[in-house]
Amino acid sequence: MVAPAVPEITEEILQESIDARTESLIALRELGPPDLVHLLKQPVRNPGKHIGVYHHVTGVDASSSASLAAYINTLTYREYGQTATTKIVEGVYCCYNAFSRLDMRVHVTIPGTVESYCVDERGEKRKATDDLWLETYLCSVLRAYSYADDGSGDTIRKIMGVRRFNPVTNTETEHRFLSAAEQLFFRGWQLGSDSVVQVPNMVSNHLTTGLLKYFQTTGRYASGVNLFEKLRTQNVEVSSLLSKVLFMGNEEVEGVRALHQALKEMPMDYVMLDTQAEFLLRKAKTAATPEQREERLRMALGCADRSTIAAPSEFGTWARLAQVYVTMEDWENALTILNSCPMFTYQDKDAPVMPDPKDVHLPTLPETRLDEIDSEPESRYSEQVDPSLLNLRAAGYRGTFKQAYSILTEMTAKIGWDQLLKIRSNVFVMEDEYRNERLEPAAYPAKRNASTDALRGTPDPNPTNGDATDDEDGEETAENESKAADADSLAPTLVPNGKADDALERPSSTADPDEIKKSDGEQGANDEDHLSRLNNKRLCERWLDSLFMVLYEDLRVYTIWRTQMAQYRAQSMQYKKSAEEWEILGSLAERLQHTDEAVEAYRACLAQRFSPKALTGILRVFEKNKNTREAVAATIRLVTWQYRWYSEFSPELLHTVRTLIEDEGAVKVRSIIQATNLPQTVLDLTHHYAALCATFRSSGTDG
Repeated sequence: MVAPAVPEITEEILQESIDARTESLIALRELGPPDLVHLLKQPVRNPGKHIGVYHHVTGVDASSSASLAAYINTLTYREYGQTATTKIVEGVYCCYNAFSRLDMRVHVTIPGTVESYCVDERGEKRKATDDLWLETYLCSVLRAYSYADDGSGDTIRKIMGVRRFNPVTNTETEHRFLSAAEQLFFRGWQLGSDSVVQVPNMVSNHLTTGLLKYFQTTGRYASGVNLFEKLRTQNVEVSSLLSKVLFMGNEEVEGVRALHQALKEMPMDYVMLDTQAEFLLRKAKTAATPEQREERLRMALGCADRSTIAAPSEFGTWARLAQVYVTMEDWENALTILNSCPMFTYQDKDAPVMPDPKDVHLPTLPETRLDEIDSEPESRYSEQVDPSLLNLRAAGYRGTFKQAYSILTEMTAKIGWDQLLKIRSNVFVMEDEYRNERLEPAAYPAKRNASTDALRGTPDPNPTNGDATDDEDGEETAENESKAADADSLAPTLVPNGKADDALERPSSTADPDEIKKSDGEQGANDEDHLSRLNNKRLCERWLDSLFMVLYEDLRVYTIWRTQMAQYRAQSMQYKKSAEEWEILGSLAERLQHTDEAVEAYRACLAQRFSPKALTGILRVFEKNKNTREAVAATIRLVTWQYRWYSEFSPELLHTVRTLIEDEGAVKVRSIIQATNLPQTVLDLTHHYAALCATFRSSGTDG
């Protein structure tokens, strides 16, 4: 298998990339940035001059200084030959140890010596020990999985010039990885956790996330069961991880038994309760009869409710409870629980902060040449995009806000926007009710919370929900008085004369004006009813206010698009958009859970130019519908695009190939790949993924 090309970013000042990395060490909070490889080059005809170049890399064996020095040596081989104009004289490999918060470094002089040391957050040198190398190796593997691209290219575009390798390529390297994980397992909480977890613990951290992702990607469930069985003897909390791997491997009876036994010892372990609720919810969706579905949902509700009591500050437990209520079609409770979710600020992965380069060289290997892929960058550069599509804030949601928005869109897809708003007005205090409250200072509290204004949330989601001062309230009221604050008439109603821009109306008053006047006259008689009704309602959190407004914007743009499409089709006219616009519309439809419309937009995008994001969106549908040939064709192109941008490893694409082999058999999948009318060098890249499945003896392979 040929290695990806080596990107080169040239420094303005020698060593400035290493200095920048040293300065950023104190600010690192996650697993750390990708490894940095700095090379000192010397022109063949001018030995007195030195040029500093660097690139980033993940997945290289970081178990010792020798293995990192070996990587630098592989780069020197590329410089030799008759046409070489420079030669590498020095190299520095930097790999972050997130356990001890040290940057492990290997300095190679060519020809000459190898020096290994580590640098702390203050920039001081320390001695590199075997224990530190063990920690560094495990962090390196976890980074390779955590920072890998999912096929869509979003991760690849975040950091320029990163080579991505598979850190575990056979059973031997797997044994080394799992051995390191076993030794350091109970220190995993030190690495932090995903942004949806408030407090990292023994079973919810970056180490356990990486382990579960590895087992899911490779299908090596037996190895996972063996690992967690051994660790469970030291701490019963590991039973939740053991059951998850058993569920992955379709060993459901054993998984349930493991949870049952563990919960006898720790009945209020929230991770185990949440794992139970997740399993029951999944089984309810596939139940054969309504009675079975109802029974499983009832049990899932009990587990999810108990997990929120066990961990009231964790987002995941509340989100699971909301999902159970959505599946039960108990919309009011679903919205109430969603409003109760604790929201956290998203913590993005650590990324390198480098000075502006002097030059950037991004070479292309001949093995990855494919016309439709090679033309992508130039096509993207010249495309025009409607500003209204660029300003859809939901596309930028991450972490807890992304998951909460997904629950909200699921409700909307099931019951419609009008019904969602009616339920919203039943659950939360609305604007007209607040006005009545303000007119009766003796009966109601004078202190006002800004979150009572249903659609006056902050422009961006804010995890806090503090009280606003009276002055701020007055300014907010004056600013928004011209806008109707309640959203009961936000229904996506089409305008008959074809004015698609007005297809979705802005919020208007919840109550009818005549009813308001009538109620004002009878206010004294209805005080007790009003108080009772108000006391049974909740204040809508400001972040949820904002989500409703963002959802309104998504629905408005979506309705305009579908209305215009229908009008053009009725007149037998072609509806024209740029490829970038089609890609955004596809993402919008997918976000709103309109799968057919998303595929339609993604296909329109791909008809104009190659788009890894659009192709990934379609691939998910191909996998779900078991369209093997289309899925293989999409996978080949995505693998090639990834390899074109120096990534030979994507866990999601490996999982896709493994799933196809499990369903159809390795012989058939390899035959479909080979029968594709593409260059052999391109096909070999996907054959490499199939070979990995054979190495791991996945289900469906010949071995």
